Amino acid sequence: MDKSVAFYTLGCKLNFSETSAIARQFKDGGYKVVDFKDGADVYVINTCSVTDHADRKCKKVVREAKKFNAESKVAIIGCYAQLKPDEILSIPGVDGVFGASEKFNIPAHMDELGTEPTLYNSHIKEVKEYRSAFSMGERTRTFLKVQDGCNYFCSFCTIPLARGRSRSDTVEHVVEMAHEIASQDVKEIVLTGVNIGDAIAAAAREGVT
Repeated sequence: MDKSVAFYTLGCKLNFSETSAIARQFKDGGYKVVDFKDGADVYVINTCSVTDHADRKCKKVVREAKKFNAESKVAIIGCYAQLKPDEILSIPGVDGVFGASEKFNIPAHMDELGTEPTLYNSHIKEVKEYRSAFSMGERTRTFLKVQDGCNYFCSFCTIPLARGRSRSDTVEHVVEMAHEIASQDVKEIVLTGVNIGDAIAAAAREGVT
């Protein structure tokens, strides 16, 4: 019998696009994506640090996951996971915490989880790779990620520390992804990122106007 996985996403549309990308990785690995209340074998919770009470929200969702299946494995990803991994590891029920780069390789670590809470995390300065993503399942609209990270270290914002330096997809690959999405009868594509202006600047450097 195939193992099942369920997702819960907090925060922005960028998080939603990445959750969908990770869900497709699980599907490719033979997992069945189910509703959060269906008692999944694995729960992936994508967190946010921008909204207030990130810790409280994370704890609440973990408790709900364990209520639906006490034997499930719970993995935490997202900005909160990168910023305060040790804090999350102390939450009862958490099996794994995956940082900004490691979150795109969760399925490979599923067999390792379950005995002791495990941290998969790199220093944010090491997070340099760009990973494309797009959301599905929102009727006729999808959110296509074209940029990630931020170079503006504003005193009130933790995004550079949670997502790393600004990096963008290539125009060629964005167009390729848009064609792929359109072939699935999606009528509207919304571009998303931390700072879309950086993606536009990157396109200009490629000679695209």
